[in-house]
Amino acid sequence: METRLTLMAVHAHPDDEVLGTGGLLARSAAEGIRTVLVTCTNGEAGDDSGGLKPDDPGHDAAGVARRRLAELRESAGLLGIEHVELLGYRDSGMAGWETNAHPDAFANVPVADAAARLAGLMERYRPQVVVTYDENGGYGHPDHIQAHRIAMAATESTGIPSKLYYTAVPRSGVKDMMAYFKESGADLGDVELPDDFGVPDEMITSVVDVTPYVDRKFKALEAHASQGDSIFMLRLPEEARVMAFGFEAFTRRVCRVDAPEKEDDLFAGLRP
Repeated sequence: METRLTLMAVHAHPDDEVLGTGGLLARSAAEGIRTVLVTCTNGEAGDDSGGLKPDDPGHDAAGVARRRLAELRESAGLLGIEHVELLGYRDSGMAGWETNAHPDAFANVPVADAAARLAGLMERYRPQVVVTYDENGGYGHPDHIQAHRIAMAATESTGIPSKLYYTAVPRSGVKDMMAYFKESGADLGDVELPDDFGVPDEMITSVVDVTPYVDRKFKALEAHASQGDSIFMLRLPEEARVMAFGFEAFTRRVCRVDAPEKEDDLFAGLRP
């Protein structure tokens, strides 16, 4: 029996699905590939109305989670994601926040327990390709790091994915983009990225052209309106969106099929 090509993206919070993999998910869905989004937390540590942070008086964690999950459903619809699976763990918040200490925080869940649940989803969907974060979670967020750990553990225990990738932002691309934004006068608020932000270009193995899906990707990002103050990419001028969103890069970490060293298709070596 022929197994349908399936992509599984393992993300930490509602809205994480868009920036690094939104174009890939939309493109894959348009190609008839089954798309599965696993979101590990409900986003309780996100901004509440008025920009309230978790340690601000009046921050309603449960209300934030309800709002963010509703936004996730809208985003998934815009990207054509076929299946959304919620692990339902509590958002740990940014590194150093008091929320890190909550006993139910995702970062405090035993890796084996969460990985077993993810392994069950891999058994159900049989993804040939899995995408998640690198060892540092991209930028050190505890939940991103935990998502990486459980994705790697589930991949190892099941042996199901033929290929596994880390999302990656090419360092040269970051520098070019920030230079363009400054020259164009784009209002990015107080955003400043360190010179070493992003992945060294030589570590990038795969770059996927998603330019036909830039508008859809931006609309999916807009769907996460409650977190707008924290998503500086929403402030990009329209003429800069293709530069920012038109290509998505990855570092291949696991490959059990014959595939080229440099790819423009994460399913290279897997298509009939």
